[in-house]
Amino acid sequence: MKQKSGNPYEDILELPHPVSKTHPQMPRGDRAAQFAPFAALTGYEEAVREAARLTEEKMILDEDSKEQLDWKLRCLQEKVKEKPTITVTYFLEDEKKKGGKYVTVTGVLKKMDSYTHQFVLENGEEIPLEDIVSLEFENI
Repeated sequence: MKQKSGNPYEDILELPHPVSKTHPQMPRGDRAAQFAPFAALTGYEEAVREAARLTEEKMILDEDSKEQLDWKLRCLQEKVKEKPTITVTYFLEDEKKKGGKYVTVTGVLKKMDSYTHQFVLENGEEIPLEDIVSLEFENI
C-alpha cells in the first residue's frame, strides 16, 4: 500500500483518462483555439496607430507667394483649352484628424471650374484652388 503524500487527488492520479461514449473527442486544433489570446479591447491597436500617425499643419502663404500663384492661375486660365500638363502641390486635409499632408500631382488640366473653385484633371481628380501652394506648367 502506498503511503499518502497529502495530495487530495492521489487516489485518481493513476486512473486512465475518461473517454465519452456519446460525444466525439474535440480535434487538437480546436482545443488549442479555446486557449488562444483574444483582443479584449477591439480596435485598440488601430486607435493607437491612428493617434501615432503624424499630420502637417496647413501653411499660410505670404503675400509674394499669393501674388505669384494668382499670376500663374490667370496665365493658366487663358491656356485651359490647350489642355496643358500641370504640376500642382496642394494641401490634402486628413479625414480622421486635424491637419493633413501636402500632395504633388502631375496631370493634364481638363478645366478650371469657377463655380466650385477647383481644377479638374483629365483623370477626374479635383483640386481645390484655395489649397494650392505651388503650380508649375510649361509655357504654351
